[in-house]
Amino acid sequence: MTTFDIRLETADAAPALSQLSAQAFGPGRFARTAYRVREGVPPVPALSLTGWLDLSVGGIASPPSASGPRRAAALLGPLVVDPEVKGKGYGKALVSEGLARARDEGFGLVLLVGDMPYYGRFGFTPVPPGKFTLPGPVDPARLLAVELRPGAIEGAGGPVKAHAR
Repeated sequence: MTTFDIRLETADAAPALSQLSAQAFGPGRFARTAYRVREGVPPVPALSLTGWLDLSVGGIASPPSASGPRRAAALLGPLVVDPEVKGKGYGKALVSEGLARARDEGFGLVLLVGDMPYYGRFGFTPVPPGKFTLPGPVDPARLLAVELRPGAIEGAGGPVKAHAR
């Protein structure tokens, strides 16, 4: 039996993760709004995770994001899992570990653009319309947030932009 292991992302995992992202999101992925927020800003090292069986089968990276005056959020993703092992709980494990580490890193809020049926199980809920703006079009039903610290979303809002931490 092979063990699923979550590790911090290293440079040697980047090619495999890039290939998985290309499979999952296609060649136009860099034009997507969630990718545009991340442009030029590296993810938080403690939140850049890879999932391993015998080789890299998934990953998640979270850059810090400005979400209002003196408020910081992490922007979750992109989450990718090798199609050959989808449905086995590896994505769930990566998200759960990413959220735990975001809390440990002091983030009170995590945002993402994703599917409510999948991310709702982690406590994500739709963001109130107009609360945040992103650099490109986003289906309002797909802009989700989870508070890691109660009340974190109350003082947050406005443009979401990646920033160096």
